[in-house]
Amino acid sequence: MPKQPARRSAAGGLLIAVLAAAGVSVSLMQTLIIPLIPQLPALLNTSGANASWAITVTLLTGAVSTPMLGRLGDMYGPKWILVLCAGLLFVGSLVAAMTTSLIPMIIGRGLQGFGVPVIPLGISVLRAALPPERVASAMGLMSASLGVGGALGLPLSAVIAEQFNWHALFWCAAGLGLASGILFVLLVPDLEPVSADHRFDPLGAVLLGIGLVMLLLPISKGGMWGWGSATTLSLFAAAIVTFAVFTWWQYRVPAPIVDMRTTLKRPVLLTNLASIAVGFGMFAMSLVGPQLLEMPRETGFGLGQSMVATGLWMAPGGLAMMAAAPVAARVIAARGPKVVLVIGSAIIAAGYFAGIVLLDTPVGVLVLGLIVSFGVGFAFASLPALINAAVPVSETASANSINSLARSLGTSTSSAVMTAVLAQMTVVFAGQTLPSPAGFRVALLIAAAAAVGAALIATAIPNGPRPQRLLSQRGDLVAVELADQRP
Repeated sequence: MPKQPARRSAAGGLLIAVLAAAGVSVSLMQTLIIPLIPQLPALLNTSGANASWAITVTLLTGAVSTPMLGRLGDMYGPKWILVLCAGLLFVGSLVAAMTTSLIPMIIGRGLQGFGVPVIPLGISVLRAALPPERVASAMGLMSASLGVGGALGLPLSAVIAEQFNWHALFWCAAGLGLASGILFVLLVPDLEPVSADHRFDPLGAVLLGIGLVMLLLPISKGGMWGWGSATTLSLFAAAIVTFAVFTWWQYRVPAPIVDMRTTLKRPVLLTNLASIAVGFGMFAMSLVGPQLLEMPRETGFGLGQSMVATGLWMAPGGLAMMAAAPVAARVIAARGPKVVLVIGSAIIAAGYFAGIVLLDTPVGVLVLGLIVSFGVGFAFASLPALINAAVPVSETASANSINSLARSLGTSTSSAVMTAVLAQMTVVFAGQTLPSPAGFRVALLIAAAAAVGAALIATAIPNGPRPQRLLSQRGDLVAVELADQRP
């Protein structure tokens, strides 16, 4: 079957829906296992430290695979790389669904992490396949799906785990992976590769993978190992050295897996730094809200909600992210993506500052979640537009993959920092050590500071091209990207 040229999708709305739904499904994998965390050691007949690898491995494989598969998407076209991601997600879910042992569970969860590149690959498809006037809103929705799935995953997985056998969570995940793969085959256009250079950089891929593992592993395990332990510090030091070697190599290889000249350009670098801060702010709500909601009322500050009720109080945040995407697209069209990132970051900061006085009731936590989630959705919608405006079309998927990786780094760092804060600022209740009200408020202030930092970084991003205009050429609408800058 001949490959379709860019911007010729006949079913744009359906394509957007399929890719956004796949993005939500993939991000569900991050929260899928959260309701099982207290029972995992017993379910897998292992220790708590070993069981935690079922969570960590998904983060690691997702981080390592995202830039590599993004590069392959640019080289060979994104469609069949998307199908590969869905296939690995399906197989991993099957393995996890059919086991009660630790090692197969870790393997299955690791394979589920290969679904993460679906989001940057989907953004690449939308940029190439849609008419220009629909690209901004579609990419914003695809970008926001990362947060939407995370927010909706908690209540859905809690209900499934409570009403059915825990294996049902992974059978549902397998169904989502299979459905996504079939829809990718049927509905995603087989676009021409955007990169003419089909050389792959195996040494760069190995160095990048090793560096990411040595960076993310101590971030996620540092609280357990000790932040000053020899293992933690050695891994951080090794990560720095590995990334230095990786950077040196990328400047010298003819076809780098990450084009450092593009990645270190000011607009791309600042956008990725802001993405880390926004990801940090987003995940703080996922840690503070559920703990406070589920804490016993007898503590004097806990809200005494069940696991399912907690998920339902948190779920509207996912809907707020989804609602933010089309609003952000209109502002992007009028004012540019930089302004949207500043506004979104400011909304996140305002939400956390307001949260200082909203933690006393479930409704207050709901309002806090809605404000923060709307700001995250607003900010996330701007990121693909900022990246795409600063990189050539031939690097769309790989550049957005690095941006997705930056967000993941932000969420991982947020998890480590928030966990450390809440573990240090505690009260004792009925013989249990619990986070204190002051600890929750300090966590919110740190998240607010991260969002303020994102807004300040965003203000330093150079102004991009003027909004695209459409020209009629032989009866076809084509996008013309202007090279001149806004004053």
